[in-house]
Amino acid sequence: MIKRREFLQQSSLLAIMASFPASVADSSFKMGYSAITWGGKDEQAILDIASLGFKGIQLRANSYTKYKDNPQELKALLDASKLQLVMFSSGNVEIDPAKVPASIEQHVNHAKFVKALGGDSIQLTNSLRKKGETPSQEDLVKLAEVMNEIGRKTKEVGVQATYHNHMNQFGETPEEVDILVKSMNPAYLRLLLDVAHYHQGGGKPADAVLKYKNIIHSFHIKDVESPIKGQESSPSSYKFVELGQGNVDMKGIFNNIRKIKFKGWAIVELDGVPDKAKSPLQCGTISRDFLRDTINYKFV
Repeated sequence: MIKRREFLQQSSLLAIMASFPASVADSSFKMGYSAITWGGKDEQAILDIASLGFKGIQLRANSYTKYKDNPQELKALLDASKLQLVMFSSGNVEIDPAKVPASIEQHVNHAKFVKALGGDSIQLTNSLRKKGETPSQEDLVKLAEVMNEIGRKTKEVGVQATYHNHMNQFGETPEEVDILVKSMNPAYLRLLLDVAHYHQGGGKPADAVLKYKNIIHSFHIKDVESPIKGQESSPSSYKFVELGQGNVDMKGIFNNIRKIKFKGWAIVELDGVPDKAKSPLQCGTISRDFLRDTINYKFV
């Protein structure tokens, strides 16, 4: 039987450990960074992202156009910088029956390219939303069905398909995301939750982390300023900004990422530099420092 003095000593030790920042004991999830900010200059993006201490990178379909006939050249650049390809932006998915076969073929070809680069995941989006219109439930279900089929075929290649929620697309609002998620076959398709798009669409991304914990594959960690400073008369105006510079509840999101014991990739994404006086590297440094100093993420 444990003695009272030993019990008190152990209790004190546990209390001290609990007071440490979460990063000391937990970096179970991994942080990557998207090359989108560099506007197609992937070679520079690889060097800069590695210099910031990130271990994973997301590339876009422009790299397929350049390197599809020689993926080993691009893989050599990734390997030299000790970066893992953790996500690939594969582009839009069509639901028009006449366009579906070509859409599926596009994503399967991308999956083969990703596999050659040592990656295992692709991101699916869509550009089907018409301005001022809300997609029907039927169209949302149709989109999920096509994505399920893409996922079935990419899984044969050894690549996981993920759906990325996005403003101005199907899945803009939390309600639309929910219809899509409920129509996904988790054996073939998983959710890449973009926290800034979910926030801007009217949702609470910290809650979504818990709600969709069983189907989330990865995250886009992103911040958004809304309304844009100086445009307060347009409350719906927004722009994506470095982490900690916007309105997204980053602390709540990361608290819940840790709560669900997430072990996958959280990928920082910034579509473009919000201030043209900055470079992509400077923007990345701001976000990296926020993760390290405010979120207590331990870069190792």
